[in-house]
Amino acid sequence: MSSLPLSDLPGPLPTRPVPTPVRSPFSPARLTRNALILLPLLLIGAWAAADRRTFVDGATRLASADPWWLLAGLFCTCMGWVAAACSRQGAIAERLPPGLLLASQFAAGAANHVLPASIGAHAVTLRFLQNRGIPLARATASLALYSLVKPIAKTAVLLGFLVAFPELLNLGELVPDERTLLLVAAGVTVALATAGTLVAAVPPLRRPLVRCVRAALTDARLLHTRPSRVLALWGGAAAAPLLQASVIASVGFALGLPLSWTQVTLALLLAGTAVGAVPAPGGIGPVDAALVFTMVTFGAPMSLAAATVIGYRVLTVWVPLLPGALVLSIMVQRKVL
Repeated sequence: MSSLPLSDLPGPLPTRPVPTPVRSPFSPARLTRNALILLPLLLIGAWAAADRRTFVDGATRLASADPWWLLAGLFCTCMGWVAAACSRQGAIAERLPPGLLLASQFAAGAANHVLPASIGAHAVTLRFLQNRGIPLARATASLALYSLVKPIAKTAVLLGFLVAFPELLNLGELVPDERTLLLVAAGVTVALATAGTLVAAVPPLRRPLVRCVRAALTDARLLHTRPSRVLALWGGAAAAPLLQASVIASVGFALGLPLSWTQVTLALLLAGTAVGAVPAPGGIGPVDAALVFTMVTFGAPMSLAAATVIGYRVLTVWVPLLPGALVLSIMVQRKVL
């Protein structure tokens, strides 16, 4: 018999239950998550306080507009998120859950209007893809492919409009002069040269960039062998500016703007092409001014053109902003993002 008194007991020895650690409500991880949940709402509140005059003026003008045309504009706004979700799905080989993907694009719209150059929307989409198991290199390559397809599709739509409606080719003051074209060409050349120099001179930048480019080329070849992905990627990218122009036209018709849908669409395409590269949050500011100028050039009164753009921003930015921020916070809280 063993000298240990417990060795004769039948069965396994009893174990003590391990107490579940109690997490402090003030732990760094919980505080960080709560801050991320509240951050979109705080940013929206700060922006609303800084730009409340635009919201009040636009809401006042929309209150006297034709409600049916405004409903049509709201419908086109919602379809814009569907087009964005289609393009995002077309840029990745894996199948994403449609409902969560659409919700992520709705939330990305709120983030996109706070940070410049679509950084907010890309950050939300990147987190969504990573949480769906997509590796960082391939998720980044998907964003790069999406960002590349958008301007190509937009340019194709613009060229298609100019071919289909040759009477609009007399653009007059909208055509930039030689000095402006030279400045744009010089800026693009300097930007490309600077980027190339940094990549060549800094190995820590070169290695991840080469890895990302390889992933992007591999995914692009794979995606373009699947007709469903091609249709989603390019169809969504081409539909996005048409839906955006339909929102502007609907607001304009509600206010009595004397322009056709074709003229409004061409005005938006030209304005976005001219100043779309300016890194403003959601394109607000430079694109608005160029859009007003373009519509005035097509024959719209200055007051109506400005009111149309203000109403368009209220309908596409201010109306969905708070719901989008709430959806963004909920998705962060539930760890979808």
